[in-house]
Amino acid sequence: MDEREREKIYSKRVRAGKRTYFFDVKSTRANDYYITITESRRLPQGEGFTYEKQKLFLYKEDFHKFIEALQETVDHVKTELLPDVDFSQFVRPERDEQTDFASELKWE
Repeated sequence: MDEREREKIYSKRVRAGKRTYFFDVKSTRANDYYITITESRRLPQGEGFTYEKQKLFLYKEDFHKFIEALQETVDHVKTELLPDVDFSQFVRPERDEQTDFASELKWE
């Protein structure tokens, strides 16, 4: 089995127009786990396309802090900066491909 395939445990894809986000759980050689968050943007190039990728590595000791900070930041934008925006208009019906961060980011 390919080393890259061995280390990927779980993957969730979120399509967002010309961008796609990948949330991947991967394993280390020591059987520890971490998450990579990749933004892939499709850009026109000549008569075709090219893809630009940005990747973030998130380690288990930072999961809680990351989710907490992201939720606080989203809440700030929604309540303080854009209180009159109805964010439900951005929810797409394709639930198998789309992640509703507002409901999944609440840390239990």
